[in-house]
Amino acid sequence: MQTLIFSGPDARREAVETVLRGRGYAVHLAADAADAWAVYERERPDLVVLIHAGAESLALCRRIRAADPGEAALVLALMPPNAEDYLREAVAAGVDDCIRETGDARYLAHCLTLIERRAQKRARHLQTEAELAARVLQQATVAELGQRVLAGEAVQAVMDYAVGATARALGVEYCKVLVRVPDQDALLLKAGVGWHDGLVGRAMVGAGQDSQAGYTLLAAEPVVVEDLPTETRFSGPPLLVEHGVVSGLSVILRVEGEAYGVLGAHTRSRRVFHRDDVTFLQAVANVLSSAVERIRAERALRESEARARAIVDTTVDGIITIDDQGIIESFNLAAEQIFGYTPADVIGQNVKMLMPAPYRDEHDNYVQSYVETGHRKIIGIGREVVGRRKDGSVFPLELAVSEVRLGDRRIFTGMVRDITERRRLEQEILRISEQERRRIGQDLHDGLGQMLTGIGLITQNLARTLNHQPVAGELAEITELIREADRQARGLARGLIPVDLEATGLRTALERLAVNAERLFGVRCTFEEVGSVLIHDNSVATHLFRIAQEAVSNAVKHGRARHVRISLASGRGQLRLRLQDDGVGFPATLDEDRQGMGVRIMHYRARVIGATLEISNGLDGGATITCTLRHTDEST
Repeated sequence: MQTLIFSGPDARREAVETVLRGRGYAVHLAADAADAWAVYERERPDLVVLIHAGAESLALCRRIRAADPGEAALVLALMPPNAEDYLREAVAAGVDDCIRETGDARYLAHCLTLIERRAQKRARHLQTEAELAARVLQQATVAELGQRVLAGEAVQAVMDYAVGATARALGVEYCKVLVRVPDQDALLLKAGVGWHDGLVGRAMVGAGQDSQAGYTLLAAEPVVVEDLPTETRFSGPPLLVEHGVVSGLSVILRVEGEAYGVLGAHTRSRRVFHRDDVTFLQAVANVLSSAVERIRAERALRESEARARAIVDTTVDGIITIDDQGIIESFNLAAEQIFGYTPADVIGQNVKMLMPAPYRDEHDNYVQSYVETGHRKIIGIGREVVGRRKDGSVFPLELAVSEVRLGDRRIFTGMVRDITERRRLEQEILRISEQERRRIGQDLHDGLGQMLTGIGLITQNLARTLNHQPVAGELAEITELIREADRQARGLARGLIPVDLEATGLRTALERLAVNAERLFGVRCTFEEVGSVLIHDNSVATHLFRIAQEAVSNAVKHGRARHVRISLASGRGQLRLRLQDDGVGFPATLDEDRQGMGVRIMHYRARVIGATLEISNGLDGGATITCTLRHTDEST
C-alpha cells in the first residue's frame, strides 16, 4: 500500500515510518506542503498520515479532498492531547481519523492496525464499487448492442461497435470477431480493435488446436487463458504472440445452432477473468449471433418475396388481393394488362371499381355476408363473372378466390382470367352449329318435306285412279304413311329452327312454347312481353329460347308445377327472361355437385351470350329462373 507521511524529521515521524515499513507499505516522506502535494499527485497514495498538527496539514487535507472527492486515500492525523479544537477542525477539513499522541509506540502500532483494517475494508468496498460499475458498463454495452441490432444496423457495423465497446467494458487492449471461412479450416479476422493496421479483414488463424479460437470451437465452450506462454491446450497463434498477449478469453458465436465464429478478448498483462466476464462476453456473442440470424432471415425473406413476386408478375392470370373491406392491396402485371389500370390506380381502392353495375353495388354485401355468416358464394368455388376495364368496356372473367389468415387479419386472393377470346370462339362454334342446324332444318322442311308432299300427292292420285283395284287400299295406306313422315320431318325442322329469323322471332317461339307446354304437359303456361323486345341476333334468341324450354321442362318434371309463367322484358340497357312456377322449388343448397345437366346447360348458354343466370325459390314455394342480358340497340 502506498503511504505519504507529511512531517518534519522527528521521533514521531520515525516511529510511524518504522511501523508502516514493517507492515510492508511503500512510504513516501514530505517535509513541507508543496512536496507533500507533489508526492500525492505523483503516487496517489492509499494512506496519508499528517503529523504536523497545524494549519498547513489541514490545508493539505482540504486540497486533497477538493481535487479528488471520490478518491480512496485515507487521511490520518496525529493530534496532541487535549486538542479538541484541532479535532473539530480536522474533521471539517476531511480527515478520516485522529490519533492522540501518548508517546507510547505500542499504542501507535495498535492504532495503525485499526487504521490498516479500515483502509483494507474501504479498499474492498471501493473494489466492489468498481466491479459493480464495470458490470453496469457491461450491461449497458449489451443493451446498446441489442438496440443497434433491433434498429436494423448492418452486421459489420454492429461487429465493429461490439469489439470496441467490449474492450472498454472488460478493460483489455484487444478484442476480435473471427468467422469461419467456407470450405476452409480457418477463421478470418472479421472485426477487431487494438490489432496492427491492415489485419482486420485479412488475417486468418487456424480452426484447429493451433489457435485459441480453433480450440474454442473444438471444446464447444468458453476458453479462459491466464498465461499464454505456458498454455498447453493449444499452441500460441502468431496473431496473439506478435501482439504480446498474455491472458484472454473466447466464446463461440452460434448461428442457427451451428458454430459461426469466435468472439475473443485479450490483454498484454496477466489477468484472471472471472465468471461474470465470461457471461458478459457470451451475452455479446449471443447478440452478434442474433444480428447474423436476422440478416440471414431478412435475406431469405427478400429472396422468397422476389421469387413470389417473379411468379406473380410472370403468371398469365391476374392476381389481386383485397382485405375484408374489399380494399385492393396488390395488383400484379397480368391484372394490369387485363383491366388497363396500374397498381397506383387501384391499390387502396375498393375492388368493386373493377365491376360493372349492378354487380359493383352488390359486392360489398357479398363480402360482408361472408365475413358475418361464413356462407360462401364464390370463395373456394370459382365462377365466371363480368369485369369492367379502365376504358369502361365490359368483358367476361373466370374468377377463383381463396382466403388467407395473417394473424388477426383476413385477406382474399383472386385469380382472374380474361375469357373474352374463349367466349368468342365458343360463340363462333355455336353460331356455326346453329347455322348447320338451321340448314338441316331447312333441308328437312324445304327438301324432304316437299318431296314427301309430292310423293303423297302422286300416291293419292294413283289410289283414285285405281279406285276399285285390289292395290287401291294399299296405295291409300302408303299415302297416309307418307303424310305422317312429312309431319314428322316438319316437326324435326321446327325443333331445329325454334326461332324465326325476324327480330320478333323469340316472342313468337316463346308463345308457341307456352301453347305446346299446355298441350303436352297438361299444365297452365302463360307468356307475357313487357315492352317491345327486338333481338336481331338469332343465335342469342335461340339460346334464350333453349333456356326457357329447359326451365319449363324442369318445372314440370322435377318441380311438379301446375302453373308456369314466362315473361320477356327489355329496358335500361338490359333484357330479362324470367320463368316462375308454383312447384316445389329447388333444394336449399344448389352447389356444383347437385346441379343436374339441365341446370348446367342453362348456365352455360347464359355465359356464352354474356348473360347471367340466377335461380331462387319464392317465399310461398315455387322456383324463379332469371336470365339477364346486357344489351345495346346494335346487339339486340
